[in-house]
Amino acid sequence: MSTRASRAVQSSRPPAVVLVSGGLDSATCLAIARAAGHDCYALSFAYGQRHEAELAAAARVAHALGAVEHRVMHIDLAMFGGSALTDTGIAVPEAPTTGIPVTYVPARNTVFLSLALAWSEVLGAHDIFIGVNAVDYSGYPDCRPAFVEAFERMANLATRAGVEDAQPLAIRAPLIALSKADIIRRGLALGVDYALTVSCYQADAQGRACGRCDSCRLRSEGFAAAGVADPTRYR
Repeated sequence: MSTRASRAVQSSRPPAVVLVSGGLDSATCLAIARAAGHDCYALSFAYGQRHEAELAAAARVAHALGAVEHRVMHIDLAMFGGSALTDTGIAVPEAPTTGIPVTYVPARNTVFLSLALAWSEVLGAHDIFIGVNAVDYSGYPDCRPAFVEAFERMANLATRAGVEDAQPLAIRAPLIALSKADIIRRGLALGVDYALTVSCYQADAQGRACGRCDSCRLRSEGFAAAGVADPTRYR
């Protein structure tokens, strides 16, 4: 029996691959996928990021939210550099910037979604969830609706599942049009424990946040706007 066929026998819940970074947004996205009735397969990446504490957070989140499986894939985007998140010679900005910030990692979401797409084919999953957001975000080009829509079109052209299966592949971005406060409210309603998450671009080994980077600022402002106490551990 094929992997896809055996997977279907094991559960009546449709499988979905969910990208889980360990941050606030991806935790909420995983909770949404679970609430939608999916068996969730969480996928995280050790890609050479300076804030590796997010991987421990991803494991905590995947366990707490009942992922069927959590895998961490090791790839080396740091070999190219070009981002403050993968090149220690580039400082993480601690003040708002204009344009695409230096924390943008070239092609990161394209690479991540491509690998999630490969796993989805093996699982027989037609849904891939990603927690990108185009409202309260840092200005990354691969967090926009146009990118998600274009990748979905490509996925259905470039895969056996997209060509042969009756059900098309879908890239789900349920947070794309939500404010950070709305994301937090949605997650709390679904039982997300945000104390488990790490969002800081320069968190220390214990996962404590700097409180100064762009990601920390957006997170803090989101909790304040939602009227919820911020559970973040700061250095």
